[in-house]
Amino acid sequence: MHLTSSSGSITPRSRHLLRQTALAVCCAALFAVLAGLVKSGWGPLARFDQGWIEHLHSYARDRTAWTASVQTLSDIGGTITMRTVLGIAAAWLWLIGARVLAVWAVAQTLVGWGALWVLKLSFDRQRPAFPDPVSHAAGPAYPSGHAMASAITFAALVGLFWSQLRRGGRIAACAAAAAAVLAIGWTRTALGVHWPSDVLGGWLAAGVVLGGVTVAVELWRPGALARDIRRVNWRTRPRVQRIVVSTPRPASHDPGFDEAPDHPDGAAGRGPA
Repeated sequence: MHLTSSSGSITPRSRHLLRQTALAVCCAALFAVLAGLVKSGWGPLARFDQGWIEHLHSYARDRTAWTASVQTLSDIGGTITMRTVLGIAAAWLWLIGARVLAVWAVAQTLVGWGALWVLKLSFDRQRPAFPDPVSHAAGPAYPSGHAMASAITFAALVGLFWSQLRRGGRIAACAAAAAAVLAIGWTRTALGVHWPSDVLGGWLAAGVVLGGVTVAVELWRPGALARDIRRVNWRTRPRVQRIVVSTPRPASHDPGFDEAPDHPDGAAGRGPA
């Protein structure tokens, strides 16, 4: 694997690969530390989890309408919804010819689902228990499936359209995605079905999956993700703009004139294969 160009500088693809590797490694290290604290029953973390969950449960128990609205938000942000959204995105990518990107989206969903249950069964952590619960959830607690699935889905969706957004759009997209992920994670503690550390563990596990799957696809098909992103950019442009870009320009009399066509396949006027 070559990380530098012939001039010795790091290529854009290599920078992307290094960033994704760093994301996966850093999240894996933090997840391992948190998992160790959870498994050992570390006092400060256990007291924080217990105090937080008891306070939220007391609030939810006395406010039925508020609790119902939180439950609705939690259901909307559930694992099935998140995986369905990413599955629809993958189907659309496949239909427009961005096949490697579609595989990437499906892999994020499947690897995330598989990793979630491997981790849950490995730690087998008990969920919070109350004599008067306001909500119910089955299965082990650590990590939170809602937190993990929502983080993977929203990060993947932002990543798909990142190159089309200007600075303001990127900030808005990141803020909206972060708010949605935080809200979904918070509902799980507010309903008393997850400890706060479960939610944090879910976010860290999502970072491992996002970075790890991206690195694996990049190594499998070098440069294919970038080409498919250009295809997405091309297909989501307004139609009039695509026609204008595709129209062959008259030959220039300037012998130095050699403008590269703005097209995912590198040829003006040719649609995606």
